[in-house]
Amino acid sequence: MDELRVLIIADDPLARAGLAMLLAGQLGCQVVGQISGEAEALDALEVYRPDVILWDLGWNGEDSLEKLADLPEVGIPLVALLPDESLAGEARRLGLRSLLLRSVTAEKLTAALQATAHHLEVLEPSLSEALLPDSYAETAPLVEALTPREVEVLHLLAEGLANKAIARRLEISDHTVKFHVNAILSKLGAQSRTEAVVRATRLGLIML
Repeated sequence: MDELRVLIIADDPLARAGLAMLLAGQLGCQVVGQISGEAEALDALEVYRPDVILWDLGWNGEDSLEKLADLPEVGIPLVALLPDESLAGEARRLGLRSLLLRSVTAEKLTAALQATAHHLEVLEPSLSEALLPDSYAETAPLVEALTPREVEVLHLLAEGLANKAIARRLEISDHTVKFHVNAILSKLGAQSRTEAVVRATRLGLIML
């Protein structure tokens, strides 16, 4: 599998370096560049040919949102890191679909980047609650629908494990794992394993 090419954008050079270090320890990700959010730096986007952009809005997120508003349509999926929930609404109005908090873990960030690169939407549970409070009315029945074993399998899917690895971890057969995965996809209304993890994360069923 080809590594995901990630371009990091942040005004703070320490933030850029920190994110690069965070992703360096994750399988399947390659940081191809680190740039600021200034207009002249954005002109160089084509040089890096990223699969996905990771934009850290910093602690003063309003300024970065203004730069995002001026960002030309580049056709590259983007994950935005927000300082808190207060900017979620404005980020949405600018068309940003994948939103996480700056406190995100390396594992969750990697999963979000992979999902976003495949044109799926990722929302931090607290941001989803702030933006779509009614969606949480749907969470309870979904949690009820997943059996304890399916929840275990779902967490291992979120770790990126293949069926055989899940079978070894849970000491069950490959056939049983496949049965559980199909049940999870059906209950979450997902077409793929990645989409199932993204939907489960948005609904707060799992925390990566």
